[in-house]
Amino acid sequence: MITIPGQLAIRTIVGRNGDFNVGRLTTSIGEFVVKDPQLDQYQEGKYDGQFVVTEIKPSSYSHRGRFVMEVRAHLGGMTLDDLDTLTQEDTDALDDRERDPIEEDVQQTASKPASTPVTKPKPTVQDDMTPFGMEKAVETPADTPSASADEVLFGTLWPLGPVVKIDPTVGRQLIRDQSKRLGELGYELDFRSQQWSLKEDAEAGQTV
Repeated sequence: MITIPGQLAIRTIVGRNGDFNVGRLTTSIGEFVVKDPQLDQYQEGKYDGQFVVTEIKPSSYSHRGRFVMEVRAHLGGMTLDDLDTLTQEDTDALDDRERDPIEEDVQQTASKPASTPVTKPKPTVQDDMTPFGMEKAVETPADTPSASADEVLFGTLWPLGPVVKIDPTVGRQLIRDQSKRLGELGYELDFRSQQWSLKEDAEAGQTV
């Protein structure tokens, strides 16, 4: 793992599963493709900063009648300092025929052998500490019909405060869905702090 200064160019591509982001990291030791899930939070542009590179390795795939070989850098974190718009050269370097990384995730998951669930034996004695004559409280899981759609979507982040930080490890699709919903609710991403903040004009009338 190394921390290195560089510039990350992010391009937004319209795919069949919706918009997704791909990146190209330019550093003193080379240029690398970046397809980490956390990129889907950011707007298109060029970001200067410090990047924690945990792994660099070759990757290949076939998509839309072409075979692609690339060297990917996997990021463990980044500290971003500045944002600029993409040039035509940047746009050309990030081909809009890229495969949506979520399709790769699905393919990798499908290729893994299914694990056999372990069934725990039921206890013979009921462990109930509820006082006699009182009804036992029933906890309502987040995905029950009584929970709101936003509560299910955001899970432990709910209820939302004025500042929200998405967990970059929750999975690519969930990051996309949470980012999209935060934008609809009047939040915007501060790329320096990597947190979503409720805009002042939305905060006055927000009821989340």
